[in-house]
Amino acid sequence: MNSKANDSGAEILATPATDTEGLSVPRHVAIIMDGNGRWAQGRGLSRTEGHRRGMEAVRNAVETSRELGVSYLTLFSFSSENWTRPPLEIQFLFGLLRLFIQRDLADLNAKNVRVRVIGSRERLTSDIKGLLDKAETLTMRNRGLTLVIAFNYGGRDELTRTMRAIGEDVAAGRLPASAIDEQLISSRLDTSFMPDPDLVIRTSGEMRLSNFLLWQAAYAELVFLPLYWPDFDRAAYLEAVREFSSRARRFGGIAARRSP
Repeated sequence: MNSKANDSGAEILATPATDTEGLSVPRHVAIIMDGNGRWAQGRGLSRTEGHRRGMEAVRNAVETSRELGVSYLTLFSFSSENWTRPPLEIQFLFGLLRLFIQRDLADLNAKNVRVRVIGSRERLTSDIKGLLDKAETLTMRNRGLTLVIAFNYGGRDELTRTMRAIGEDVAAGRLPASAIDEQLISSRLDTSFMPDPDLVIRTSGEMRLSNFLLWQAAYAELVFLPLYWPDFDRAAYLEAVREFSSRARRFGGIAARRSP
C-alpha cells in the first residue's frame, strides 16, 4: 500500500481501502492489552481462557497494522507488576508466549515482520530468554512492520535501569554530567531503536498508562476503548486510528498539526 508522510509524522494512505479513506496513520502504535480476565469472567470462563482468546486479538492487531502501513506496533504483554498475579496464571502467560513464538514466528518472518523485545530479562527462565533471542535473531533483517513485545516491562523500571547506567558512566569518568540531556536519555532506553509512539490505545475502559512507556508517551495521543482486549478487532483498531486522525497535535507549541 502506497503512503506519504504528513507534517505530524503520520502517514496518509494514498491508495486506501474504502473504510480507511482519508485516515492519517500513526507511524508507531502502542497498545495496552487490558481486560482478558474480565472478558472471561463475564462469560463464565476461566481467566486463562481470556488470555488464550486475547492471542487472537494480537494476531488481528498485527495484520491490521500491516494493512494500514504502521511501522511500529508495541504490545504491553507482561508488566513488571504482573509478578504479583497468581503463580498458575503467570505460568499460563509464559506458556502462551512460548506457544506464540513456536506457532507464529515462522509466519511473522515470512511476512517480513521484525520482532523486538523490550523489558528486563531478569527473572526470566533460560528457555524464555532463548525464545526471545531466537525471535529477534530470526527476524532481525526484516524491514516491514516492527512488532515490539514489552515483556517483563515497566516504565519506572526502564528509567531506573537507564539512570543507573548513566550514573555509572559518570562515576567512572566515561561521561560528563553536562552531557546528560533528553536525547542521551532516549538513546539509552529500551526503545532507542524506534520513534516514540504517536498513538497509545488502551482497552477495557481504564484510563491510565499503568507504567507503560512513561517517557516515550509524553506527546502521544491517548485513546481509551470500552471493550475488553479479546474483542479488539479490525473495526476497533480503525476506530482508534480515526480518533487519532481527528486530533490536532501541537507538541507543546501553538500551531496545530492536524491530520487531514
